[in-house]
Amino acid sequence: MDNYFEYSKVFKALGDPKRSMIVDMLSCGELCACMILEKFEMSQSTLSHHMKLLCECGLVKGRNEGKWTYYSLDPETINKTQQFFITITSDKDNCICKEGVDCCKGCDEK
Repeated sequence: MDNYFEYSKVFKALGDPKRSMIVDMLSCGELCACMILEKFEMSQSTLSHHMKLLCECGLVKGRNEGKWTYYSLDPETINKTQQFFITITSDKDNCICKEGVDCCKGCDEK
């Protein structure tokens, strides 16, 4: 259950179109906050809020250099999230739908 909770934060963060666009921008490499801000009509504080959520869920890492913050994707979180998505969208022997399958025994026999 922990994995579902952990990755729901990632997908929730991506649920906002602007945050998804920011992740898309960062897929090309590290960017300064000022470069991200140039692409959107939003205040510095709004961008900070978006970046805080992306960093909290682990998708994005920030590093300070002088008065600016530079952001990049966290490859480990990206890989784990990709694997999680593949896992939950694939048929597997240990799927949660196969737990307690006796409840519908006979449903297919009509």
